Amino acid sequence: MTQPTSLDSDTLSAEIPAAHRQAKYQVRFDWAADGAAAVAADADVVVWVDALADVSAPELPGDGAVLAAGLTDATAAARWILAEQVRLGRRAMIAVVAAGGATPSGSTRFAVEDLLAAGAVVDALASVGIDYSSPEAAAACAAFTGLRGAVAHLLTASVSGQERVAAGATPADIAPAGRLDSSDAVTVLRAPRQNGALPAE
Repeated sequence: MTQPTSLDSDTLSAEIPAAHRQAKYQVRFDWAADGAAAVAADADVVVWVDALADVSAPELPGDGAVLAAGLTDATAAARWILAEQVRLGRRAMIAVVAAGGATPSGSTRFAVEDLLAAGAVVDALASVGIDYSSPEAAAACAAFTGLRGAVAHLLTASVSGQERVAAGATPADIAPAGRLDSSDAVTVLRAPRQNGALPAE
């Protein structure tokens, strides 16, 4: 499992062009640690998306809640976020960050399974009325909704899936990560910024 370096939020923040922050949108989307630095600093909730749990979540910027979610729990995460929005008493700002895969050089590569899982989260948020999404988030959502019926196959056939097969995993080992909304559990990596109780799942 790849261990990304932690983020120096102040340094990165000063270098990020304003347009990259997607700040006017309620739901933003970007990739890996650099993308998180762009879209997550002022988010009330950050959703770290790693469909096959290949990359550990870095120390994410800001002080909002951080969830880990994928294809199996996208709807559960969306419901949790809606409850958090109610608790805040205002529109919650959400950053969806896809982990991506690792290359031999240590950089981040595009990972189709994380794009689809991020799209599943954006789609689930829209289903509970949180739908003011950036173009980047909308494109991820469209990828998921267009390929929803093929998600299980794509997960196994993807580069990351084939890496696992080459390492000895079978398609049956990988399949559970592609079962849409098979879990009602929500994984909270960092509690909400306020001291109140966590919202109900």
